[in-house]
Amino acid sequence: MSYVNDQLNELIRKNPNQPEFIQAASVVLKSLEPVVESNPKYQKAGILERITEPDRQIMFRVAWTDDAGRVQVNRGYRVQFNNAIGPYKGGLRFHPSVNLSIIKFLGFEQVFKNSLTGLPIGGGKGGSDFDPKGKSDREIMAFCQSFMTELYRHIGPDVDVPAGDIGVGGREIGYLYGQYKRITNHYEGVLTGKGIPYGGSLARTEATGYGLLYFLEAMLKANGKSLEGKTVVISGAGNVAIYACEKAQQLGAKVVTLCDSNGWIYDPDGIDLAAVKEIKEVRRARIREYVNDHPHAEYHEGHGVWSVPCDIALPCATQNELGLEDVKELVKNGCFAVAEGANMPTTIEAEKYLQENGVLYAPGKASNAGGVAVSALEMSQNSQRLSWTFEEVDNKLKQIMNGIFNNVSSAAKEYGMPNNYVAGANIAGFLKVADAMVSQGIV
Repeated sequence: MSYVNDQLNELIRKNPNQPEFIQAASVVLKSLEPVVESNPKYQKAGILERITEPDRQIMFRVAWTDDAGRVQVNRGYRVQFNNAIGPYKGGLRFHPSVNLSIIKFLGFEQVFKNSLTGLPIGGGKGGSDFDPKGKSDREIMAFCQSFMTELYRHIGPDVDVPAGDIGVGGREIGYLYGQYKRITNHYEGVLTGKGIPYGGSLARTEATGYGLLYFLEAMLKANGKSLEGKTVVISGAGNVAIYACEKAQQLGAKVVTLCDSNGWIYDPDGIDLAAVKEIKEVRRARIREYVNDHPHAEYHEGHGVWSVPCDIALPCATQNELGLEDVKELVKNGCFAVAEGANMPTTIEAEKYLQENGVLYAPGKASNAGGVAVSALEMSQNSQRLSWTFEEVDNKLKQIMNGIFNNVSSAAKEYGMPNNYVAGANIAGFLKVADAMVSQGIV
């Protein structure tokens, strides 16, 4: 049995009941086989054993009081996965589905994603099973303050710099940062995604969605295609989906769908993004309200966005949202490219089917790295006490995403897998981290 298979079997044995983490690790390790088999130094240094085991896993109680005066208790997490190339960096997710397996999968993916940016940041992730939906601002503030009262002792600008993720936007980051500052008496860049008045970066809100389209544009160009005039289907209606839609429209594509956890909209005329922003960003309402003022649009309950014929599909909602039957429908309807805006939104079976059917497929650790890239740029601005213009940040983002595509494509070609951007992303991300780990000894 090979070194990779040995480690994968051991990983499964040591992490029972953690399917999301095992799924992410399996995809990465299998694609690394030609690299580690041809470089015995990695086996000698135990790199696979070490890179799949977090540096530390922190789990804690978060007690807070709701508006009715009742004490509520949630569970908080921070998994600091690997800091071989820089301080831990990764978002906080507040969602009822959060558990240790999901945080570990996200943290593991973050190691490679952050490596691909070319910036000096390691990988980590955190969050809680707290659900911000339906909570008042006071309740969210109470939760965030309690969460940070424990988390603050584990983070710092040169140690671990969290950001936002699902359920953690500008409001939550503000409450978290305020509590960190109150406890430590330090005004420093310990969180990213902050508001512009207190150290945030212009273009951070748009970064993941814009970066996704910059990567997609580079991938299409390398394969003789373009976005101009193409029909695009997008899932989600949060930050990533909204700004992926915005940039796709700017690049000449027609986006016809968005969705939230209740259902999805289809607008054959193209999504009216201003209306969506009003519904989701201002009023925090459900996407179904879109059809009230758009007579040609349709609203459907549940899951079904992938049934709409399209040229390009952008899953931007959550993990494992794109299954085998979904991609069969996409391929049947002529979809030629899928690029991930969410983290691991495609199941293993669906990913395999896409690749076997010649669909250009961009994995999230490469294509959605724009958010963390601009988070790192925010860290740089904080360290230098500078504030760059939107255009400066956006230009740097586009350069980073083009660089990621070029590195991913080159790695895939070098190991005899041209256009296998999954393998290319895993290999390119792994090599930088693994070589740093080898150089630093057994730690």
